[in-house]
Amino acid sequence: MAHQITLIPGDGIGPEVAEATVRAVDATGVPIEWERVDAGARALAEYGQLIPDEVFASLEVTHVGLKGPTATPIGGGHQSINVALRKKLGLYTNFRPVRMLPGLKTRFHDLDIDLAIFRENTEDLYSGLEHEVVPGVVESLKIITKNASMRIARAAFEYARREGRKKVSAIHKANIMKLSDGLFLKCCREVAADYPEVQYNELIVDNACMQLVMRPETFDILVLPNLYGDIISDLAAGLVGGLGIVPGANIGDHHAIFEAVHGTAPDIAGKGLANPTALMQSAVLMLAQLGERDASARLHRAIYEVYAAQEHLTGDVGGKASTGEFTDAIIRQLG
Repeated sequence: MAHQITLIPGDGIGPEVAEATVRAVDATGVPIEWERVDAGARALAEYGQLIPDEVFASLEVTHVGLKGPTATPIGGGHQSINVALRKKLGLYTNFRPVRMLPGLKTRFHDLDIDLAIFRENTEDLYSGLEHEVVPGVVESLKIITKNASMRIARAAFEYARREGRKKVSAIHKANIMKLSDGLFLKCCREVAADYPEVQYNELIVDNACMQLVMRPETFDILVLPNLYGDIISDLAAGLVGGLGIVPGANIGDHHAIFEAVHGTAPDIAGKGLANPTALMQSAVLMLAQLGERDASARLHRAIYEVYAAQEHLTGDVGGKASTGEFTDAIIRQLG
């Protein structure tokens, strides 16, 4: 039977990288029925809603989504579409593997960087629970719960055990936020005790940022509350070339959405310049989640081979290829 997948192309370059990724996934030979639905600026213009009801209706049937970037206004306007989807669908694990691609020149290209970041996805300051107390005074609420902390820690350690990884680092600021981050650490320690084969350590978030820049190769798996995870996952992406190449997955007990974590890049939208690597790498994770591990491995290998050859890369990573030419090269490798 064909897998049913909800496709949310997104805004800006989203439709272009989504089309390229669909072509690459289809070229693996895995039977997929794509159900396209719109969310974001396109949906707002057409339906008057940022996330139309049909988005959730589709995901209730498919349980799996592939999503391009959507725009979020700064300092006002609507809530992040990503946050809304995560809350509504209970996507409590944000998983971002960060690995160096062959041939890509970065400040750290001579190091073996292979990180896996597990970010709690439903609470903390990032949830946007805030209000104006009196004029000129705004309060934001940082919510940390045992339930959410235990399940993200469990997800990190289960991945370590399943993939044979060696170390999990809990990132925190419990020296200052003794109750909230203290609870997060307490939960991580409790879970760590169930996985004696996995080394466990803890780092204060500011020190972790410094260590990531100085010695990124010493990290393995990081588990973090929501806001720290958002910041550090982007920092880590910068170590290997930026947001344009790293994948992202939002996973819950019943649904999963795989997405590009970069922006909508409206300045290059429609020009055939967009790099679909991030969404293609997210599709690698999606195929594995669907149990299509051979296809996942082949798409992963095809991406690496195209980067290693350096003949059909897009402009943002030093090449001259268009979005379509890069995608054609991936498909040839899959053939």
